Formats: sequence, structure tokens, C-alpha cells
Amino acid sequence: MGFRATYFFIFCAFFSQIGILSANHNEEKKQFVSNLISQMTLEEKVGQMTQLNINLVSKGSSIYQLDEPHELDKEKLKEAILKYHAGSFINCPGYAISQSQWLLIIKEIQEVATKESRLKIPIIYGVDAVHGANYLSNGVLFPHPIAQAATWDSSWARKVAEITAYETRSTGVSWNFSPTLDVMRQPLWVRSYETFGEDVLLAKAMGLAAVKGYEGNNLSSPTNVASCLKHFIGYSWPYSGKDRTTANLSEGIIREYLLPPFEEAIKAGAKSVMVNSADINGIPGLVNKKWLVNVLRNELGFEGIIVTDWADIYKLNEVHKTSPTLKHAVKSSIDAGVDMSMVPNDYKFSQLLIELVNEGEITEERIDKSVTRILNLKYDLGLFENPVTPNFEYSKVSSQEFEKVSYQVAAEGITLLKNQDNVLPLSINQNILVTGPMANSLSMVNGSWSRTWQGNDESKNLPEKLNILQAILKNSNKVSYVEGCGFDKASLNENWEIEVNKADVIIACLGEYPATEKPGDINDLTLSEVQLRYIEELNKFKKPIILLLVEGRPRIISRIEGLCSAVIQAYYPSEEGTMALSDILFGKVNPSGKLPYTYPRQTNNLTSYDYKESENIGTNFQSGAFNPQYEFGFGLSYTTFSYSNFKLIEEHVVDKEVLKFFVDVTNTGSVPGKEVVQLYISDLFASIAPPNKRLRAFEKLSLESGETKTVELAIEAKDLAFVGIENNWILEPGSFTAKIADQIINFEIN
Repeated sequence: MGFRATYFFIFCAFFSQIGILSANHNEEKKQFVSNLISQMTLEEKVGQMTQLNINLVSKGSSIYQLDEPHELDKEKLKEAILKYHAGSFINCPGYAISQSQWLLIIKEIQEVATKESRLKIPIIYGVDAVHGANYLSNGVLFPHPIAQAATWDSSWARKVAEITAYETRSTGVSWNFSPTLDVMRQPLWVRSYETFGEDVLLAKAMGLAAVKGYEGNNLSSPTNVASCLKHFIGYSWPYSGKDRTTANLSEGIIREYLLPPFEEAIKAGAKSVMVNSADINGIPGLVNKKWLVNVLRNELGFEGIIVTDWADIYKLNEVHKTSPTLKHAVKSSIDAGVDMSMVPNDYKFSQLLIELVNEGEITEERIDKSVTRILNLKYDLGLFENPVTPNFEYSKVSSQEFEKVSYQVAAEGITLLKNQDNVLPLSINQNILVTGPMANSLSMVNGSWSRTWQGNDESKNLPEKLNILQAILKNSNKVSYVEGCGFDKASLNENWEIEVNKADVIIACLGEYPATEKPGDINDLTLSEVQLRYIEELNKFKKPIILLLVEGRPRIISRIEGLCSAVIQAYYPSEEGTMALSDILFGKVNPSGKLPYTYPRQTNNLTSYDYKESENIGTNFQSGAFNPQYEFGFGLSYTTFSYSNFKLIEEHVVDKEVLKFFVDVTNTGSVPGKEVVQLYISDLFASIAPPNKRLRAFEKLSLESGETKTVELAIEAKDLAFVGIENNWILEPGSFTAKIADQIINFEIN
């Protein structure tokens, strides 16, 4: 039977429009992939394990200087696919492009792969759609994941992922390198904004929702993409705080604080995992067989693709120095379980891997395992039947419906941290000065991964979208603007004092310049000196200052926080979020975001909320060393809430029981609002020093003025387990304390 006939046989049970799988999908896939592999040469197999940068097959003077408009080089493309049998491509041509341009690229690639190659195997194409289809020129951008986590509502994370999948698949791209499930335990780390915060439970809930949103129930659907869990494991807790640097972590810490979000997503069927670029205790992620094979494969049962990050196999030789040669690096990473190498700019990986197999250093059976996983994913995505995109009309791309979701996520994530004397909300009758380096730039609110890698090219933004200043002007015509200061230059701008004198209130829009990965490394978490000094100068005019922070990590503001009447954490709210921010400022939206991380007060006190008691002992040997600017889970509203009648049905439980907590929540203010009910539980004594408290359940609810709702939060007793001395999860009997707001219950587990 020919391949085209085989494709028809396999996919005839699919509905052409939405690709619903037949009952025998898995068996058909197994037979199809096995048959295909039996016909492949070693060179063709190794090619499937090779992932190339699109720039390598594009026209230009170099891979870093492409021609504009972008155009594929047909001879280079044929070399990549027909000579080297490349199985995957990644990246965009330097900047976001239109849907029609994307489809042209994917079509040209797939035509060579599926019409000219011997076995007609389609390419799988991947991009980093981190906060929406950010490499689609008119794709809807969403607040970054850290801002999604600030909603404390996982349904938003799922909705964002569903829309991202829809718009990404509309371009012919079917693989998304998202979500980032690294738990943010080191706030210096530049990629903090790509995470769902510092808490395990919150990150687990948000990450699971994102995977379900991306992959749905059927990957071959025209609205789904394969997800990729980043970055397994330990990437987000570097000792130095710098990107791609060493994490010094015990196995117990990894298992308790970093592994659970990955485990939950793998249970849900996530199709791929990207490996940590750095190392744990000196062992690079790519060669850490304990975590890639023993834990990820054998313990967690992961059956999908393990892919490297950018050129990481080469870094084993060039950076980590664990491989004396590139050939050794290729061997050690394949031995440790890597399936696909993001090469991405040459063919050395495939050439060396072929040599290793021919020399007997790596068996072809080992290669077959990786190729099977890769072809399984291509099959599940329906690429053999529809290599470009399924027959589907993507009428909602860049729609108002999708933009509204982005607005809503921002509206529920933006976090009010201070509101002295109820300076907010503002009145339209006030004279308002908008100032600061974040106020008049769309790139600053979109952040990184926004139509370019670094996200700082204003020319790639959509002209109709509003920056913060423009959004504020939509709600008031009594607004003036002066930049006041930049990010890092030593002097303040001229003539800013004139505008300050006219104002009744000042909105100072400060923060950090967008940066992705290594370019975002910093030596000091403190907000830049010129911005701090600008607030001090503004304070001399004795006008209320609203400090509006646009930042990817919590930059320290303790020097100026006391000078500001209000503080708002906007994160990177995106181009739709600027209007949400403006509506919050003027009271059209009641803020309900809660911090997904601890906001530190000092550079050398970066302790997370779930600290050990020893971390809370100060220089006088008394408690109180933990003293952040704002605590994890904190966020104000324009209304107030009270809690009462907190109870647990049984005060003495056994380890197999479900603990059901109940509490009444009342909106005691004058306007409707949303509140996040947060259940924290403390294990008072344990065989390993217990954390001061851990988030164990949460729920977001809406309440009208004067309304009371009874909230039930149920957890299993085993959810109170911890990783013990032998690196196993254990639940020890003993005394516990549960706390919701100011309500406390003591209980025992027998």
C-alpha cells in the first residue's frame, strides 16, 4: 500500500472539519508509525531528531541578517529536508508576520517535505507563543503568565491558552513552547514573568489549565496545538539569580517545590517537555539521566518528546565543559534521554549522531524510540493528513471577542498594593499628570516575546493599540504628560516641573525595560536609581503620587514606597490591558488581583512566603526577620471583605479523609467586588523543619455590596504530606493550624 493510500486509510475515520479521533486511533497510530520507521534509513531517522532555525533556510546575507520581506531560500530548504531530512523547524524570521506570510512559509516547507522527500513525512513547526500568538503580526497579546497567575483564577489561564492555540494553529504552526511551569523561587531571575508565580499549588493549577487549553481533547483539531512544558527541571531557582546558571538544590526540594506542576501536566497528557538549559549541582539538564529517565520517563510515565532548548547540546562542550568534544556532547545527551535537538543553525548534530550509531556508540534501537515519539506527535496533530492547517475558517483571529478576554484577564490580575486615604479611584475632574518611562510606549506594556524576541521594537506594534497614556486619555480629558525620566540615564528630563505644578495628582509609570532570557540578567533587584530619584523629586511638590509599576519581576521600591499614596502592580498587562488599567484607575473596574509572589523589601532578603522558622529569626534572636514589602497573596480592593464562621467538620481526621473547610465571606463595602479566599495550613512539628505555612486551596468569588457567601474548600489529608528525609512523600500525624484571613482553626491528623 502506498503512503498516500495509507494516509487515507488511517484518517478516513476523522471528521474533516474538527478531526475527531476514531476509537482505534492509538492502534492505527502504532501500526502506521511502526511501518514508517521500518522503511526509514538511519539518516532519515536522525533527521527527525533535528530541529532547525527558519533563518538557516531563509534568504539573507547571514542567518542574522535576513532579507525583507522574508523569503525562503528554496535550495537551502531542499538541502535541509532532502539531504539532511530535518524533521522540525522553529522560530519566526526575526519579527511577527501576517497569517498569510506564515501560511506561505509553512506551505513551502511542507510541500518539500510531503511531496519531494522519499517518505513524505511532514515537518513539525514550533514557536514560543508565550502570551498569545505573539509572532502573528495581528495576534491578540495577553498579559504575561505572571499576570494571569495574579487573577488566581485558572479558568483565565485555560481561556488564554485556547485562544493562543486557535490563533497559532491558524498560521500552520502546531507546536507551542509553552507553558513555563518553572516555579518562581528566585525573583532576580529574568524569566519570572513567564511563570505562574512562587507557589506550587498556584503554579500547578494555572499550568494544568494552560495545557488543557492548548491541547484540548484532540490534537488534530484545527484549534489545538501541542504544548511543551518548560524547563525540566530546576531552571527557575539559580543560585546567582542569573539566567542559565547553576541551581544548588536537594532532591527533596526539587520534588516538593518544582516537580508537582510538571507531574500534574503530564498526567493531563502534555505532549512534550523542554529541558533545563542550566545545571543542578553541576550536572547539566541535558545529561541528567536521573531526572530525564528515572523520574520523567519511568516515574512520571511521560511518553512524549524531550526537546532541548536553543543550541544546548553544543553548550555541554562550550559552556558547561562536561563534554571535551561536541561528539561527546551529542552522545551523552542522547544517552540521557533527549529526543530532539534544537540545533539550530547547522547540521553538526545530525552528522555526529549518525557517526555515533555507525560506530556502535549509540544503538539504532535507541534512535527508534525517539523517532517513534516524534512521529506519534505528528500523527496526533493530524500533520500527515493536513500538513499545513486543517480545513477550517479562522474567522476569530484578532477578533473583539479575543481582545475582550485579554482585557478581562488584565482587569482581574492587576493588583492594587496601596491606597492611602482612598486616593483611588480618580475623578475625571482632577488634573492628572502622567509621567515616567513606561507611560508612552506600547512595547513597555507588552513586554518581552511581543512581535520580536526582546519585544522592544515599537515599529512592530499595531498602531491602533493604546499605551498607558492614551488609555488614560480615554477616561479623562484633563491629562498632561511629560516623560520625566528614562530607565537608566543619570539626569532627569528638562521642564518636567512645569507640568507637575499644574497637577492635582501624579501617575508615575515606572518599571523595567523588557528583556528576554540572558539580556535581562541584572545585578541588583532595586528599581533603577534615576527612577527612584524622580519619585523623590516629585514628592517635593506634595502632590499625591500613584506609583504604577510595569515590570516582569518585583523590583525593590522600599526607598520610595512611603512617598507614594497608591501603588499598583500592573505586571506586563499587554496592549489590551492598558484600558483595563485605566478603568481601574477611574473606578470602572474594581481591582481584584493578588500577588503571585512575595514582594521583597530588601535586595538581600528574598525569602518566599513559605519560609522555615529559622529564616524568620532576626539579629536579636526574635521572630520578625521576614518583612517583605507586600506578602504573597496580598491585594486590595475598592471594597472591603470580612470573614466569619470558619469551621472544619471534623477536628480529628485520619490520613485517608477529606478535610472540608467552610467560611462565610461578606462584602462589607459599598461596591461589588471579587475576593480570593485563600486557605493556608501550617504543620506545627515535623521530622523535617516545616514551612511556616503553605497555600492548600483557594477560590475566587464575586460579591455584591452587603452580600455573604459560604465557601467550601476541600482538600485531602494527603495534600498535607511533605517530602521526607528519604525523598519520599510522607504524611505524619500531628497538630496543624488552618488559616483563612483572620480566621484560625487547630486540628489533628491521627
